[in-house]
Amino acid sequence: MAKLLIRAMVLPMTGPDDFYEQGEIAIEDDRIITVGSIGSAPTGFKPDRILNLQQDVVMPGLINTHTHAAMTLLRGYADDMPLMPWLEQKIWPFEAKMTGEDIYWGSALAMCEMIRSGTTTMVDMYMNEQETARAVLEAGTRAVLCRGMIGLDPKAASEALAENVELYQKYNGAGDGRLKIIFGPHAPYTCPGDFLKLTKQEADRLGAGLHIHVAETKAELATIKERYNTTPVRWLESLGFFGGHVIAAHCVYLDEEEMDIFKEYNVGVAHNPESNMKLNSGTAPIPKMLAKGIAVGIGTDGTSSNNDLDMFGEMRSASFQQKLICSPEDLKAYEVLEMATNGGAKVTGFSDIGRLAPGYKADLISIDFDQAHFYPRFSIPSHLVYCARGSDVRTVMVDGKLLMEERQLLTLDQKKICEEVEKRAKKIAAEV
Repeated sequence: MAKLLIRAMVLPMTGPDDFYEQGEIAIEDDRIITVGSIGSAPTGFKPDRILNLQQDVVMPGLINTHTHAAMTLLRGYADDMPLMPWLEQKIWPFEAKMTGEDIYWGSALAMCEMIRSGTTTMVDMYMNEQETARAVLEAGTRAVLCRGMIGLDPKAASEALAENVELYQKYNGAGDGRLKIIFGPHAPYTCPGDFLKLTKQEADRLGAGLHIHVAETKAELATIKERYNTTPVRWLESLGFFGGHVIAAHCVYLDEEEMDIFKEYNVGVAHNPESNMKLNSGTAPIPKMLAKGIAVGIGTDGTSSNNDLDMFGEMRSASFQQKLICSPEDLKAYEVLEMATNGGAKVTGFSDIGRLAPGYKADLISIDFDQAHFYPRFSIPSHLVYCARGSDVRTVMVDGKLLMEERQLLTLDQKKICEEVEKRAKKIAAEV
């Protein structure tokens, strides 16, 4: 059995007052044994290796609750446009040209970027997700994957649903449990009621969850009002869509009753502040959701609408956006960190990640705090949310295995991946 001892400043995310300035974490195989001050490791614990990171803050790995990993291929391809023209005129025509291999390389690039910036788990919705699964397994990260499905064309919708079932059968639980497969109907305005009901039935049959974009824009609200004379959340509830594990992305336009519906059915919310700002979608009522006890995580969305996968930047934007709209007291630093760790774990359905505690998975990162922008050290949570950048991450571990050490990727060939993506993205763009 592999045993590791990490010595560092430790922010375990087990409570706002829990911090070990001179701490240590004892790890055996893929699990944390103890967390505490130096000397707290079990008597007789003999590590195979000691990681001395005394100038680093070690915390749980960040959890990106909504993204489209392979869309790294579209980074910078279509900017400064409203959502629907952006999708219809730029994104969907480009995606129509993408092959499975393109999606593999785009996903691999996303894995490089996520590991480098401290993300250890993601929720991903896209096509050809078996290629994303392949990239995740090679990278060593953790993921919840679903086949993004648009239900407007019955034949294409049926094929996509069959692909999602196949994805579940082949990859659910793969990588020693690092992969979880759920179902991904795109949105209420792109999926008719019968298709949403059928998707729900298939998910329930397999014991899988669901991931869907909900109430992202005013245009979506207008469409659902025109078609069904209601709102997206109420319509989904009327279809019996909720119940079981459901992740709702965006949720910009929810009223009090809809938030109560989410709470009743334990719907998890993936908040994407930077994408919502860039596409002028609006600001989700996150403080109200949290006050109601709704599980809220943070997502980056795809790199074509962000344009990066840096969860540190996303945390800062999440806090600042609410302070601008609501009050300077809304979304304090530690609350945002909870959303990116504990909250994200609740949203994904992984019960043993999101904090550093005995029995939890050894999914953790270290941030190099010996840098000018981290002094003076009045508040570690404040610095992590308001000062830190993804490039400050030094060490990344998932399941007790190092994926990055001293800022060097250990499982992926970044140079080769970047070259492949550059070549493939430019080729597709020339064909559109």
